[in-house]
Amino acid sequence: MKITAIETTRLKTQPNLLWVEVETDEGIKGLGETFRGAEAVEAHIHAMAAPILLGKNPLEIERLHKILMRGYLGFNGSGVETRGASAIDIALWDLFGKFTGQPVYQLLGGACHEKMRTYNTCAGVDYNAQTVQRKLVQAGASKVRGRYDDQVAFIEDPAELAHSLLEEGFNAMKIWPFDAAGTETNGQYVSGAMMRQGLEVFEKIRLAVGDRMEIMCEFHSMWNVTSALAIARELKQYRPFWAEDPIKMDSFGALADYRQKSGIPVCGSETLAAQGSFRDLLAAHALDIVMLDLSWCGGLTESRKIASLADAYQKPIAPHDCTGPVVLWASLHLALASPNAIFQEVVRAFLNTFYKDLVTELPTLDKGFLLRPDKPGLGTELAPALKSDPNAIIRRTTLN
Repeated sequence: MKITAIETTRLKTQPNLLWVEVETDEGIKGLGETFRGAEAVEAHIHAMAAPILLGKNPLEIERLHKILMRGYLGFNGSGVETRGASAIDIALWDLFGKFTGQPVYQLLGGACHEKMRTYNTCAGVDYNAQTVQRKLVQAGASKVRGRYDDQVAFIEDPAELAHSLLEEGFNAMKIWPFDAAGTETNGQYVSGAMMRQGLEVFEKIRLAVGDRMEIMCEFHSMWNVTSALAIARELKQYRPFWAEDPIKMDSFGALADYRQKSGIPVCGSETLAAQGSFRDLLAAHALDIVMLDLSWCGGLTESRKIASLADAYQKPIAPHDCTGPVVLWASLHLALASPNAIFQEVVRAFLNTFYKDLVTELPTLDKGFLLRPDKPGLGTELAPALKSDPNAIIRRTTLN
């Protein structure tokens, strides 16, 4: 079997998403996905990656992964080259599963979990599509526009949001109420008023639902160490499950210093690529929970190595997904096959709206858990109508 074509698809209406399909001479094809910089990744895939892949055996996943990930360009970064390699790698694993008639988690060693616990990231439907809207929400200048407008809700009515999530079976949620302050001061300091505004969100949730809800705090790497520790000292009383990316994740010593002094478990980081970055953070005792994004760190091949590395340090993993439905599928397979997986992130606003229009099937969410799939490969395909959408941009490179 050999690779005969690489096809990419993106939508003008979802400008951050890129899908990659790897086709073979036996009629089997695999589906992958990556996120952010979609047009640049598309160009890289057709100009650089496709010539390497065409004519090769798609089942030699580790060999192809090494060529794409360990090449001279983009080595260990999380930019265009790694995102392209990640999408291709996910597609190759999907193809492998279809070729063998097995779900991907089975090929990764088999399921360690019957189902995977989730938490809801409280983003709105347009979270990754409209930067202006995100800024308005951070400033509290918007109103809730429906049940799944969670990013506005966690500022405007966090107690009601927590009750809504509990009704759907979620007992964990992630919010970022300090981002507005971080934007205003460039993360250099936090005033008393800013501190109170962010803390009130946690206080209202705790008063409304007590300890029935775990609360993760996302900081988006916006703060310097001094300010991040100032927030941690006050936030600790509300028992956050973790502090995610409290500072820039490029200083292992600074992050270890934060972890030691904050008293809050540190989670990181979806922004990192390749196992080397996670190795150095773990060796520096800077992490408590390892979060990895399969579309940014190197796909399933690299992710399973990172998960194993975390397990060697006796640390749990929690795969990231605030990106697209194919990455969610791949992340679920990784989590199911990893003994140290404790959560799979989901965004209910995405699952209940535009994700349904992009793929044929989504993972089954039942009372806060994603159920174990049984179909070969990842378990989904691009929706048939997607490629006929007038907003679709399709590029194809074939074997001569």
